[in-house]
Amino acid sequence: MLELLHYGFFVNALISSVLVGILGGFIGTYIVTRRLVFIAGGLAHASLGGVGMCALFSVSPILGASAFSLLSAAGIQKISHKLAVKEDAAIAMIWAFGVSIGIICAFLAPSFLPDLPNYIFGNILLSTTSDIIFLAALTLAATIFFIRYMPQIAAIAFDKEFARSIKIPVNLFENILMILIALSVVAILRAMGIVLAISLLSIPQITAANFARKFSQTIGYSIAFTIIDCMLGLYLSYHFNIPSGAAIVFVAIVIYALSKAIKATSTRLINRSIISHSPHN
Repeated sequence: MLELLHYGFFVNALISSVLVGILGGFIGTYIVTRRLVFIAGGLAHASLGGVGMCALFSVSPILGASAFSLLSAAGIQKISHKLAVKEDAAIAMIWAFGVSIGIICAFLAPSFLPDLPNYIFGNILLSTTSDIIFLAALTLAATIFFIRYMPQIAAIAFDKEFARSIKIPVNLFENILMILIALSVVAILRAMGIVLAISLLSIPQITAANFARKFSQTIGYSIAFTIIDCMLGLYLSYHFNIPSGAAIVFVAIVIYALSKAIKATSTRLINRSIISHSPHN
């Protein structure tokens, strides 16, 4: 596999894997802890509207996906809070609207978007320099923000009412974090596609939660697991000639299953040790 390092597309894929790992570690941990997985999934699917509209007007699909994802995030907030519609219903409406607009615009485009399947199913091997620049800039911004405001973000993630009680500007932080989530979903599209984007923002984080005891630890473990998932997935993709996005998700799920088995086994051994050393035995 080392001979692939001579190819620019593979080097780009490796760089993207590391950046996705770092970004996913920060943003994904907040998403899972705050239980926003459904919202993130809705934003990923809604972004197809931006991809389709950009195909129709010959504009960069990533630019359109970013704009549509941000507008969708604002739409979910407005529909659920201002119009008294339940949040899951608001997400479903935005989700369906984005997908329908994307499909209609893609088919109306003068020349049908040739790499539309890559935006739907993902292919990290097609990461371009512009994709990496966007991903790197967003990763840097998210890293700085999380490191600077880690205690406040953790408080909001676990209990936002408590965060309000200690005078944290919850609404401001939630708005900034929603923007980061929307842009992170778009940044990961090239690697994972619309269908699988949410996977890297949830599965490695759930795996990390099996071992971490603190919010910051979960972030660190999530970064490590996400990078491992991407690297092993790339290897499987190359070795078996299968789609990279699906291979990465497959690896992530296998590692999660193994982590659960390891944790369950260690817990049983600890319990047996405690019982065997109990004074009543």
